[in-house]
Amino acid sequence: MPEKFVVIMAGGRGERFWPQSRLRRPKHLLPIVGSKPMLTQTIERLEGLAPMENVMIITNAEQRDAVIEVCPMLPPENVIAEPVGRDTAPAVGLAMELVRARDPQGVFAMLPADAVIHDAAGFRRVLGAAFQAAEQDPVLVTVGVEPTYPATGFGYVHKGEQYATIDEQPVFKVQRFVEKPDLATAEEYVSSGEYYWNAGMFVWSVSTIDAGFAAHSPSLYASLEKVKSALAAKEPIDALLAREYPTFEKISIDFALMEKADNVVTLPSAFDWDDVGSWPAVANHHPKDDAGNVVKGDGWVEQGSGNIVLSENSDGHLVALVGVDDLIAVRTPDATLICPKEKAQEIKALVKELGAHEVWKKLM
Repeated sequence: MPEKFVVIMAGGRGERFWPQSRLRRPKHLLPIVGSKPMLTQTIERLEGLAPMENVMIITNAEQRDAVIEVCPMLPPENVIAEPVGRDTAPAVGLAMELVRARDPQGVFAMLPADAVIHDAAGFRRVLGAAFQAAEQDPVLVTVGVEPTYPATGFGYVHKGEQYATIDEQPVFKVQRFVEKPDLATAEEYVSSGEYYWNAGMFVWSVSTIDAGFAAHSPSLYASLEKVKSALAAKEPIDALLAREYPTFEKISIDFALMEKADNVVTLPSAFDWDDVGSWPAVANHHPKDDAGNVVKGDGWVEQGSGNIVLSENSDGHLVALVGVDDLIAVRTPDATLICPKEKAQEIKALVKELGAHEVWKKLM
């Protein structure tokens, strides 16, 4: 029987949840939702799917020490740092070679580090079926999330005819992947019942993903062959990546492979899921007062509605809002953000602008 592995992609620059998140401690290293870091929750959700020694994390050099710190359940050598970011396809290729070095017949899942999933049992049931599908046939499996509203911030998966039934769960062929749509198109997708959100959760065998790269991404495949040879020769991973990784083609796994392959199948999710991509999305996972305000920590709202107030320091500093609606107010020891909820997507631009000024670089 092939061994099961899980590889978690834990990168990011900590821009969307600034000032709480930073380059060295972005969203997945924080308890944005829940009492534990998002990455810790992701790993704990895997209980029973794969042994902890078979769980690996691909992060970046700036975050490696912090990742090891919040993941004491994993061997430190299972946390691999990219010397530079090259997008998701090289990360998947690196994961393939790391798994191959341990079990050439292995089957592995690629997961994001920071999804919010409350139904852990439902998640394990679907991912277990995805592992079975990838073990049985040479297919690239993606988990499709049932859309609950016409989201314009997610990509979509267009399902085709039913391919199989595994563990009483239907598996469908994938007709196509589509990029983030406008609102009218998203409404059509949701009403049709034929589209799922693309949550970036995949399962495949080493041999199947290897064949996919060879057929559809020859430039990246040639680079990965060098990694395979170096790992087989027991070359230290840090030296190997420092030499080879910067030369990899920068491309997403969707563009490099998933949108080109004809052996992609999808399992619809039977669990809740949220990407929680901005401060307003956080409000959906916390209790609100009668006026729809979310307050965490030392905060107060008087004569206001729909606000998000976060001040979780232990110094007794109160953040108070009076007579305002739909604001985000986040206080940390060295920075305070005040922003209309409708401008939350502009926080990323703010962080980039601050980073260009020498005096504020310390806040990145």
